[in-house]
Amino acid sequence: MKKRVRLPAPLRALIVFVFWVGVWWIISAIVGKEVLIPSPPVVAAHLFGLLKTSDFYLSVGLSVLRITAGFAAAVLLGIITGVVCAVSKPVDALLSPLFSVIKATPVASFIILALVWINKELIPVFISALMVLPVIHGNVREGVISTDKELLEMAKIFGFSKKQKLTRIYLPSVSPYLAAGVKTCLGLAWKAGVASEVLCFAAYSIGNKLYQSKVYLETADMFAWTATVIAISIIIEKLLMSFVNIKKKKKRYDNSKKPEKVV
Repeated sequence: MKKRVRLPAPLRALIVFVFWVGVWWIISAIVGKEVLIPSPPVVAAHLFGLLKTSDFYLSVGLSVLRITAGFAAAVLLGIITGVVCAVSKPVDALLSPLFSVIKATPVASFIILALVWINKELIPVFISALMVLPVIHGNVREGVISTDKELLEMAKIFGFSKKQKLTRIYLPSVSPYLAAGVKTCLGLAWKAGVASEVLCFAAYSIGNKLYQSKVYLETADMFAWTATVIAISIIIEKLLMSFVNIKKKKKRYDNSKKPEKVV
């Protein structure tokens, strides 16, 4: 029986990318109007034109700064609230309706309300954080609750310190939940953040450029900015997950080389 030849991951990704660009090109040719669906070469030409301007880098840089700040704040706060709610039922009962409301309310409603509450330049930070917070909170809470009770009992019998319980039991239990939440929320943060930039007209932002492209019917520019958002989101996700994987490998290596003594 012949073995199936498995293509390398980068080559598979390239094939998938070429396939969908081909589909896009065919649809553009069928429609036949660049103002509706511009072809890939036209969008690429507009994107390279944007790359030559300082305005492009300023807009991208500020959008990345705003959305990343909101994302980081939500991850930090979500970890704290998730842990607290997992160990305290009264606090969990108190905060549970709040997170349910946040998850159920459309992002556009929060953006409109935020226009009344805060400075428009800070709205993308606020909205990104608001959309990410419930997911991180829920995942961390579930990770803590799902911690193996038998391991905790064993730790109690062997007299583990609080630090040993945290590093040996709780962190390995919560890490997969947190990693899954972070991976899911990266795309969510970008979509919500850029949408808020569109509605609040944040100066020097990707969302503002998308809105201007729509107003002046520059569809190719709109596609180019959208491609920029997708590319940045994928790059940040890959970098973050690579960092997480490196930390995991380093931790496993350290644990195998230096086993911790149980007191």
